[in-house]
Amino acid sequence: MAAYASILPPALRPGDTVAVVSLSSGGAAALPHRYATGKRQLAETFGLRVIEAPHATRDSDWLRDNPRARAADLHWALENPEVHGIVSAIGGFHALRMLPYLDLDLIAAHPKVFTGYSDTTINHLAFGKAGVGSFYGMAVLSTAAENGGIAEFSAESFRATVMSGEPVGDLAPAAEWTEELLDWSDPELQSRRRRWVPNYGWLWLQGSEPVQGPIMGGCLEVLAQAMGTEIWPALTDFEGAVLHLEISNERPPQLQVQVWLRQFAALGVLERISALLFSRPEAMSLRETLALYDAIRDELVVAGRPDLPFVANLDYGHSSPMGVLPLGRQLLVDPRQRRLSILEPAVR
Repeated sequence: MAAYASILPPALRPGDTVAVVSLSSGGAAALPHRYATGKRQLAETFGLRVIEAPHATRDSDWLRDNPRARAADLHWALENPEVHGIVSAIGGFHALRMLPYLDLDLIAAHPKVFTGYSDTTINHLAFGKAGVGSFYGMAVLSTAAENGGIAEFSAESFRATVMSGEPVGDLAPAAEWTEELLDWSDPELQSRRRRWVPNYGWLWLQGSEPVQGPIMGGCLEVLAQAMGTEIWPALTDFEGAVLHLEISNERPPQLQVQVWLRQFAALGVLERISALLFSRPEAMSLRETLALYDAIRDELVVAGRPDLPFVANLDYGHSSPMGVLPLGRQLLVDPRQRRLSILEPAVR
């Protein structure tokens, strides 16, 4: 099998077909108007044709009880010659149950653009283990169905990572962000743009020397579920990696985040990575957010990594807007110039 996440999938082009998969919860069935908006905005913004996998619009109870069918949908999309890319509908709580049914050899044989976040971290780990690079971000019911249209930051990030064969290049904080909560179940609110405010940007919290390495990581709660399973990366895969972490809108307690970081330390992960990135938590006050970052710094110091470049408040994961991170691609982290740059193409 190829090295971890080393295979680049073909770029998406306008006119290509992408398939929606529901690999965890049944949000597409529960929120049909929002799902329809997400499909429409994906098509209009990027010129893509959007279809569903066979079970993508089944309800959450059915999907929960049928992990084999969820895995079969992913396999169907990979093997279907008309499908050029795969977009997760949304996250959830049940992706780990698919693990016995995922075919890593099939993933390796049919590399395609695959995007999603949150519980979809399980599937990103499977792609990485199969040797295929995947893309953290862009789900149909969240980013694609953003009220009033896909955010410019999200659209530009998607184009730069999955629709261009050029090196992705320098990243930048989103110009604005929002935490206004609009009821997804109310169709009347779907066209109303949320209230956005200026973004106060990234926080460079420690580290002084430039480093680079392949991007790894995902949602911390889900990574913790996957530890010790067959899709968990080999320890050598973390050597020199840039680890990106984020937490879900379930808002795990600060102590729980520290415990998970201690697990990373005990596994030998923290001593091997070259940098740590952490995306802005959703629905936390500034005081809570800064306290969390301070706690993470304490864990790094105790783990013997006071030198580790640590950049926080990024726009990837459970935040709005949400960008797309190409997992497995080389990222430069330069504390001197306060620069993040993806040094290579993410697709071919």
